[in-house]
Amino acid sequence: MERSLFGRLSRFDAIVLTSSLWFLGKFVRFAFPPLFERLAGVYGVSTATLGGAYSALLLVYALLQFPSGLLADRFSSVTVLGAGGSLAAVGALALAVDGSLVVLVGAMMTIGAGTGTLKTVSVELLARTYPTQTGRALGVFETFGTFGGAAAPAAVVAFAGTAGLFGAGWRTTFLAAGVAGLCVTAAFVVRVPARLPDATEREAADGGGAPLGEYAVLFRDWRLLVFVAVITLFSFAYNAALAFLPLYLTREAGLASATASFLFSALFVVSLVQLLTGEVSDRTGALPLIVLTLALASTGMGAILLLTDVGGTLALGGAVVCLGLGAHGYRPVRGAYMMSVLPESVSAGSFGAVRTVQMIAGASSPALVGVLSETAGLRPAFRLLTGALVAATGLSVALWLFDPS
Repeated sequence: MERSLFGRLSRFDAIVLTSSLWFLGKFVRFAFPPLFERLAGVYGVSTATLGGAYSALLLVYALLQFPSGLLADRFSSVTVLGAGGSLAAVGALALAVDGSLVVLVGAMMTIGAGTGTLKTVSVELLARTYPTQTGRALGVFETFGTFGGAAAPAAVVAFAGTAGLFGAGWRTTFLAAGVAGLCVTAAFVVRVPARLPDATEREAADGGGAPLGEYAVLFRDWRLLVFVAVITLFSFAYNAALAFLPLYLTREAGLASATASFLFSALFVVSLVQLLTGEVSDRTGALPLIVLTLALASTGMGAILLLTDVGGTLALGGAVVCLGLGAHGYRPVRGAYMMSVLPESVSAGSFGAVRTVQMIAGASSPALVGVLSETAGLRPAFRLLTGALVAATGLSVALWLFDPS
């Protein structure tokens, strides 16, 4: 009986361990922003310098999306994820002891390189491992990642006032992340290969993989082109909304700063919806859920605009929750649909290429909205973001209606 129960539970090794890698990857990246003020004092540099170093981390992270997918297609998903997890852990451990500014920047870029391999290859690996439960698997995966990003600031605060093992207490955050990262990576490398489809992983291990030209041919598929547009529009709108929503709520809606921060946190509290939408997409198909979640996000953004002058805190909070439910609910379903339209032999590399486009759009939108807010105001900027979400919803409806699959 115990053996049978263990056998059933062991089927979820790949979900738990892959999601744990993503949790730690998000954790170690999002541990830096809350430390900027402290790091500026420790290293005697400006916050602008630290911001530049963090941008370098994010740039390396973005640039690794396609190469990591390409390597996974040609060699082994487990090898790429194992290397990425180890690299991120080593970068974190480098910050566990006192070092120079050069060490800090080098460690941050190492973390960027290590975590840059995780998302693209993990989505492809989970889609192959759980082909009939891809939505559920990605729902768990995305939720773990959200919790990793949310746990980092809390851990920084918890350790900041303690006496660290090797010096300042804040270094304990990176020590714990590094040790945990090495342990999870080792368990991942040992356990997950047994859960993968033998044929595809063996082909990759033997150096298989498509020629580079096959990746370009994929973008002749109209479904993929339309969905890349959907993903790009969503990333453009949501990243800028994350950056400017608290300011919008205080400056335009007249809320107190504490109230605006509370409503902003609601965006992340509702991330558990990812578990539900991922599960439902396995039963209904991804496209209906994509339409529903994008429509919900568009409604939330539109309601924030409409309620700016006439709605109270409760009404605006409902609009923010609506935006959060749609935006988070969309994430696992997006990955499930991408994996369904990409050929298995080039799925990781192709997904990496799409993520690169998505991340460029997401990275550029806060800067554009910042400029627009200074010249025209925040409301026109948020109208632009709402329009982008509505356009993404419209394209997803067209995809749903005309996709022959």
